[in-house]
Amino acid sequence: MRARRPGSDQDRLLVVGLRNPGPDYEGTRHNVGGEVVRKVAYGESFKRAARRILAEVVEADIDGRRAVLALPATFMNESGGPVSGLARYYGIETNRLVLVHDDIDLPFGKLRFQAGRGAGGHNGVASVMRSLGSRDVWRLKIGVGRPPGRMDPADFVLRPFSKAERADVDLMVAEAADTVRRFIAAGGDEAQQYAGEATRRLGIATEDGR
Repeated sequence: MRARRPGSDQDRLLVVGLRNPGPDYEGTRHNVGGEVVRKVAYGESFKRAARRILAEVVEADIDGRRAVLALPATFMNESGGPVSGLARYYGIETNRLVLVHDDIDLPFGKLRFQAGRGAGGHNGVASVMRSLGSRDVWRLKIGVGRPPGRMDPADFVLRPFSKAERADVDLMVAEAADTVRRFIAAGGDEAQQYAGEATRRLGIATEDGR
């Protein structure tokens, strides 16, 4: 992957890792989307976005295609402003936008790549859809499982993955990053197939969500 300078490109893609910013949220379930996008960036340094857009970005060439990798600098529930600002600035249509995010309704270890659905209760996704005025975005959902017992889901997603989970999380993040690269190189249908294959390779998803 090579870092690229700004420039117009009708085929450019925007990949956004939804997260909460700051060290207090690193390693939490809610921030796994940000982990994936950093993995896609191959260690490139994220820099402040232009025009006071509250996000950090890397402009890159991945498998011969140009992409903007982005991490909003707002809290999760306010992700819409930065994402819509980036889409306008780079001239990217919603069908070339990918949101990477956690999903408590998917079993831990399951990846799902899809487009054209509702937010499914994810406040970060809902914020983006409201700001864009469209649900026509690609999403890579990363299953983090359901909260145990009667734990509030909002508390659950703000908890770090356990030490026992961390090795599996690292594998899941790597497979998710490869799914994003597959989308950039070959499109949505290929990425959907790859996500399913990746879930089977991981072999950690269970029907009860844990």
